[in-house]
Amino acid sequence: MGKKIMVLNGSPRKNGNTSGLVQAFTKGAEEIGSTVTTFFLEEMNINGCKGCLKGGKNHESPCVLKDDMEQIYSVYREADIVVLASPMYYWNWSGQLKIAFDRLCAIEECNPNFNNLRKDSVLLIAAAEHDFDEVTYYYHKLINHLQWSSLGQVFAGDVMHIGDINGHEKLVEAYELGKAI
Repeated sequence: MGKKIMVLNGSPRKNGNTSGLVQAFTKGAEEIGSTVTTFFLEEMNINGCKGCLKGGKNHESPCVLKDDMEQIYSVYREADIVVLASPMYYWNWSGQLKIAFDRLCAIEECNPNFNNLRKDSVLLIAAAEHDFDEVTYYYHKLINHLQWSSLGQVFAGDVMHIGDINGHEKLVEAYELGKAI
């Protein structure tokens, strides 16, 4: 039986290299019967977390900020797997992804003791270089804190300009990862 997968695409380029990885992963996942919902964060109006800790009072609309995160919350709750996809900027993922992910805290506020939802996760990163140590470190610290499990990671280096991902071997890896879940 297929999984419910939510993709948070933090790239500012709709047809960029990160989106190529997402498309390859999605193709593999859908071929085995999974349902994939992708949010292209650049086109969404999502404000940064205020750290107010006043959310969690309404399970349908958990955050006090009312913006396009409202589209994400219900999909996040139902998802078996969360895919974090981003270009690598200064050895971490994009601000678009960071802002959206921070706002998921409102879901935790709905639960006693801020217990978060348990998920499986995947990390897809496109970058001009090959040093993925810092983004890997952050990702593993994050999922360990959340008590999530990583199903895999795909790091595509040497992809700076739009289209550099075309024909890249990491597209096959992303497709196979999607197909393996």
